[in-house]
Amino acid sequence: MLNIHASCVAWQNQGILIFGPSGAGKSDLCLRLIAEHGAVLIADDRSEIELKGEKLLAAAPANIRGKLEVRGVGIADMPFVSDIPLALAVQIVPPDSEIERLPLPQRYKVAGGSLPLIKIHAFEASAPAKILLALKIGGTCDEKQQAC
Repeated sequence: MLNIHASCVAWQNQGILIFGPSGAGKSDLCLRLIAEHGAVLIADDRSEIELKGEKLLAAAPANIRGKLEVRGVGIADMPFVSDIPLALAVQIVPPDSEIERLPLPQRYKVAGGSLPLIKIHAFEASAPAKILLALKIGGTCDEKQQAC
């Protein structure tokens, strides 16, 4: 089992791994996915990732299960789930960095497996919608999905 600096939520039993530097907006993005789209917390700030068979599973370390840090409010107790199969990795990039309009498919390698990878500006209003769209289409568009 690998313990990494990342947050994670589940949406329709699919895990979304969110990583980026401290203060980049991981917890805020999780909160918006939970509050606005019905996601459920897996882990905030630290995630345990384990490869079982061909699936990467995510859980929270025992000491932070069901806890979400809400900046300016405090630590909130939240419903949570564990051992959810990961389906997408989301890398938070600085707001001044450019994100490709039509990126080639990318993968994020972790714990002996890999996931489709997208890059997001965490505080854009559309960030949660972009994540859920990428989850539905399996990551970034490829040349065959020109109208994705």
